[in-house]
Order: sequence, then structure tokens, then C-alpha cells
Amino acid sequence: MNENHPYVLWAKKVIYEYVKNRNIAEFDDYSHKELFDKKRGCFVSLHKSNGELRGCIGTIIPVYENLIIEIRENAIAAATRDPRFPAVVVEELEDLIISVDILSELEKTKSIEELDPKVYGVVVKSGYKKGVLLPDIEGVETVEEQLRIAKLKAGIFQNEPIEIFKFTVERYF
Repeated sequence: MNENHPYVLWAKKVIYEYVKNRNIAEFDDYSHKELFDKKRGCFVSLHKSNGELRGCIGTIIPVYENLIIEIRENAIAAATRDPRFPAVVVEELEDLIISVDILSELEKTKSIEELDPKVYGVVVKSGYKKGVLLPDIEGVETVEEQLRIAKLKAGIFQNEPIEIFKFTVERYF
């Protein structure tokens, strides 16, 4: 496992500190602080060493003052508040593989021909309902499957009118 990127090291530090001690980590000892002087949406994903998803929470647009805090809050949420999983416990920490996706700006699409599930994530929106699916997800090979999953996550019915937005990610391990 190669977790050398500062974003991932930061997410790992936050998760370990929170799961072990219930403390919210402060940014103080990273030499690449300039990398965090951005304001972007991000997702933190946790997988077990066997590849199973263990948690994934994120923001499609930034909600905090910088990427340091955005990653910190999403890392804690991925480890403790993903409604699909129980909270991560100390015994699981060494088995986690952490990735951080930094999102581009959302771009409204005019046609599904603009999409490619290996390149673009999608946001589908119908009224107040909104579903998100990151790009390059294992097992998602077609645009139709990507849109079906995003709509399902949002509770959007098959025939509801939707708006579709696409985005790219910088994925770090």
C-alpha cells in the first residue's frame, strides 16, 4: 500500500486520531501545507485490503474554508458516519486503504454522449434530490449504469426528469 501523498497522509492521521482518541486532528506538522491552500470539494474513500468499500463521504462543492478542513471533515465522516456501514473501530485501522479524490468544478451536460464513466463522475439532480457517483468505479462500465446508480442513491425514479453534471477528479492514494 502506497499512502505517500500529503492528502492521504492527512486523511489517515485524522482518521487514526479520531477513531483511537475521539480527537479532531489539527494541521501542524506537514511540510506540504501549500498543497492545502485550495478550496475544492473532495471525497475520502476507505477500502479494506480485500477491496471492499468500507466508507465514502464527500462534498461536491467546498463547504469549508480550505482543503485541509474539507479533507479532515470528510475523513471523519467516511470513518464514522457513512450510513451504509458501522463506524470504523481501532482494530480495523491497519486494514484500511485510504484514497482522496479532489473534484473539479461541476459542468452541466447537454447529452449523455459527453459522459465516460472511466473519466467523469456524475451528479444527477431532480428537484431537491441529488445523487453523486465518482468516476472510475470498479464494475461501472457504462454511462447508463453510472446514471442508474447515481439516480438510485438519490431516490430518483427512472422516468423523472433530471439534470446531469459531470466532473473529473484527481485521485490520490
